[in-house]
Amino acid sequence: MKSIFLFLFFFFTNIYAQNTYTVTIFDHDTKEPLIGATIFFPLLEQGGITNDSGIATITEIPNGIFTIEISFIGYRKTVISREFPQESNLISERVGLEHAHEELENLLVQSTRSTRTIENIPTRIEFIAGEELSEKGNMKPGDIRMLLNESTGITTQQTSATSYNSSIRIQGLDGKYTQLLRDGLPLYSGYSGGLSLMQIAPLDLKQVEVIKGSSSTLYGGGAIAGLVNLISKTPEEKELSFMINGTSALGFDFSTFYSNRNNKFGTTIFASYNTGSAYDPSDIGLTAIPEYNRYTINPKIFIYPSDKTDVIIGLSILHEDRLGGNLNYIDGTDTNTYFESNTTDRVSSQFLLYHNFVNNFKLSLKNSFSFFNRNIEIPTFIFEGFQISSFSELTASFVDNQKEWIFGANFFTESFNQNQVLIGSPNVLDFYESTMGLFIQNIWNVNASWILESGLRFDNHSNYGYFLLPRLSLMLKRPNQLTMRIGGGMGYKTPTIFTEDAERIQFQNLSPLDTYPLEAEHSIGLNFDINKTYLLTDELSLSANLLFFNTFIDNPITLSKDDFKYSYQQSTGSIFTRGMELNLKWNYDHFKLFIGYTLSEVNEKNNGIKSSLPLVSKHRLNNILMYEKHNEFWIGLEAYFNSPQPLTNGRTGKSYWIMGLMSEKMIGNGISVFLNFENFLNTLQSNFDIIYTGDISEPIFTDIYAPMDGFVINGGVKWKI
Repeated sequence: MKSIFLFLFFFFTNIYAQNTYTVTIFDHDTKEPLIGATIFFPLLEQGGITNDSGIATITEIPNGIFTIEISFIGYRKTVISREFPQESNLISERVGLEHAHEELENLLVQSTRSTRTIENIPTRIEFIAGEELSEKGNMKPGDIRMLLNESTGITTQQTSATSYNSSIRIQGLDGKYTQLLRDGLPLYSGYSGGLSLMQIAPLDLKQVEVIKGSSSTLYGGGAIAGLVNLISKTPEEKELSFMINGTSALGFDFSTFYSNRNNKFGTTIFASYNTGSAYDPSDIGLTAIPEYNRYTINPKIFIYPSDKTDVIIGLSILHEDRLGGNLNYIDGTDTNTYFESNTTDRVSSQFLLYHNFVNNFKLSLKNSFSFFNRNIEIPTFIFEGFQISSFSELTASFVDNQKEWIFGANFFTESFNQNQVLIGSPNVLDFYESTMGLFIQNIWNVNASWILESGLRFDNHSNYGYFLLPRLSLMLKRPNQLTMRIGGGMGYKTPTIFTEDAERIQFQNLSPLDTYPLEAEHSIGLNFDINKTYLLTDELSLSANLLFFNTFIDNPITLSKDDFKYSYQQSTGSIFTRGMELNLKWNYDHFKLFIGYTLSEVNEKNNGIKSSLPLVSKHRLNNILMYEKHNEFWIGLEAYFNSPQPLTNGRTGKSYWIMGLMSEKMIGNGISVFLNFENFLNTLQSNFDIIYTGDISEPIFTDIYAPMDGFVINGGVKWKI
């Protein structure tokens, strides 16, 4: 009887021990109430939305300690903890939310073709968007090299000492294993990839999505290390933006972006002019930054026949002249010395159609054609070729409460025709190839905590046969701001003449692929990551992400030299990369601190002998401290560290630090000014290592693994109407 009495006592006590929580949500800067902000108790699975006065009231809260999530689109999510009851069972308080465009919970993922937000995707995706994209774009308004190089786990590898050509490396793997996409279209593949990073201006980008690890199931061969998808702006509102930038490295950038739409039509137009004079901060007589002139125009038309159909038609046109080498050649005083000239012309089209049917059924069609011509000239040798590529994709998706299905087929073609009448070009490197792919993807909400994503691709390559590529990712979501993801998949890379190694030799004395019988490289990759947000105080929060990665590549293809000839040969060994990434982000009032650490071990095992692959820093640090007042100004201090790298000649490079200071001030009427001090420690490879051997008129270049351009000041004006 006593036990029954105690049970009834606690039962009725719990019934009547209900609490009420009232909160007023407002803009931290303007103090204006926020209408429609969400207040949510994850453990209780209940919440509310603020009214016209920014007030929300949640009732029937039992006794205990509960986490409360407060969110509003365009503002940083705030997580607080409250104990019930307190002195009164009615708690009322005010909470101010800060603008935080870099918060990504509400951004839709496009790289996986899903309609989900980033927080509901089992595939680990990193974003550069909003103010972070704008801030990074200020440093190099003419290209995206620095924008990517300052991200954890990503490096940009310079392939030419005098022309600044670069490629992307993810988790230490060679650039040929990474796909670079524009709105899901492979516009920068093959021959056109050697200069792509230096020819893409960021002003018309809405966001950058990065998937690390094997992603061939998503877009086919070549995404063994991962993919980078550049997402263009759409005409959501009328906008006219200008950016003018000048640098102490003798560079000048002018970009403009226009967008507008009505009920049936919209348009965006991006245009830029980028130029620079020959720059030699090391005073060795060779260009660290070449002389160049580049013109770009990207017009797009958006058609909305109905509220269920979107049609996008775009065209991209680019021309660039780039001349590096001996300063005496560039100024015309000595025409019998070393130079490297690159002339490129690129024209590409984009067509995208999206249509929503009834019952959450959606159809999309994508198509692109790309025409690319490039002329490379060095003393006694000229290499020129014309590449034509096309890509078409049809996908159908269906979404219900628990699952999302995506079915699709795509077709990719690429042809290359070399100009064979030029001096020094005896080998014919022409080729044509095509790939037909079928794929299926599924995202399944197993329950409130588990989400499973799976995929399967079947590719038929015209030269290298069939490939079957499975992929699987599993995500655990907990109400205490903890998520875990584990995923992996298979990938492949067909042989190609267009690699970082071929770029370094300007394709000189390169043998065709059919010189030796080659097969496609195959890979298996696995990633595991943990995400946790800690509310240390009401003002101080910490977001932590820890990623472990492994990639295995069987029978890799490498470029070998035999006397004066270069040829691609297939190893009987393997490449194995493993490591970790740690990202920490602190928020306190107007301060933000980012710390990123990358551990990469990339080894090759051949005939029982294990060796480290060159040009990979085992340890990298990315540190950024920001102070930001929304719509007023921001200032940031950067510090980046690279540990010693093994070099291709058997030596080991030096470790180095790069530090920078960046700032921007808004002065009203949509006008802001920015000023950046990049690499103010003046870290230069020429200060601690050699750039070339031999005579300067016929240099033999060594590996470029550290900055060549040194301390650079850049500043300018942005005006948005």
